[in-house]
Amino acid sequence: MELFFLGTGSGVPSKERNVSSLVLRLLEERGTTWVFDCGEGTQQQILNTNIRPRRIEAIFITHLHGDHIYGLPGLLSSRSFQGGESPVTVYGPRGLKEYIDISLQLSGTNLRYPLYVEEVQEGELFEDEQFVVEAVKLEHGLESYGYILKEKDKLGELQPEKLKELGIQPGPLYQTIKSQPQTKLEDGRIIHRNDVLGPPKRGRKIAIFGDTRYLPELVNFLEGADLLVHEATFAGGEEDMARDYYHSTVKQAATLAKKAGVGELILNHLSSRYQGDAVEQLSEEAKNIFPNTIIAYDFYRHQVKRS
Repeated sequence: MELFFLGTGSGVPSKERNVSSLVLRLLEERGTTWVFDCGEGTQQQILNTNIRPRRIEAIFITHLHGDHIYGLPGLLSSRSFQGGESPVTVYGPRGLKEYIDISLQLSGTNLRYPLYVEEVQEGELFEDEQFVVEAVKLEHGLESYGYILKEKDKLGELQPEKLKELGIQPGPLYQTIKSQPQTKLEDGRIIHRNDVLGPPKRGRKIAIFGDTRYLPELVNFLEGADLLVHEATFAGGEEDMARDYYHSTVKQAATLAKKAGVGELILNHLSSRYQGDAVEQLSEEAKNIFPNTIIAYDFYRHQVKRS
């Protein structure tokens, strides 16, 4: 499970940062990719990576400001010409379906794959055998959401020493035993899977928040989170400006991470006013409150660990 930041700036592209887009690569988990926001130029950013649009399974839009959606019609269109045939579901606020439908209709775009658009409300979006995903309402003037991904616990590792004690030697039978709750051996014995497995692997929990004012109550959604991705449009000391523009400061994001006890904090969506040494100062501000903080930059890759 890897996060790949394609755009980490706010408002408009700059020489240092493109506008918002983040990819969650789930290649080992399910062989697919999830995209969070799709600002202008996302396609161009992808060209500089080994990300394959045909692997995109889901796109999550936090809100409908242009710096988060202007790249979406182009990406959906180009995917048809890049071998993408599997379905794609796009999640986002009210108005998203109209935006996509009009963009594709007026440009005469016909997709070669099924496209589904789900306009979300706060609460659970979907659950399958691997993940539960829910939307959390934020505060940004326009309707804005954060997305919380909960990976389900995985089976523990098979314990070969326990099987050998039972007289079962290594071979294909090991995989059979792990793949089903119980297995009947040729001699009639029944092997219960839980008796020969180690402890389960706890699933990871990630919170990817869109643009928002500082909301202390978001702590309630972050219990047990291994990673929080949060906007940090402004430096500390600019809380009034942040509130006026429905954004957060670096210190506010770090404070939320500390109060919630998350494992790691990644800050993005920086204003273009912060370049070079100014970004280092933002990093110091955040780490003084929450030491395990990273400020993302374009093309930054991050393996999601269990905290």
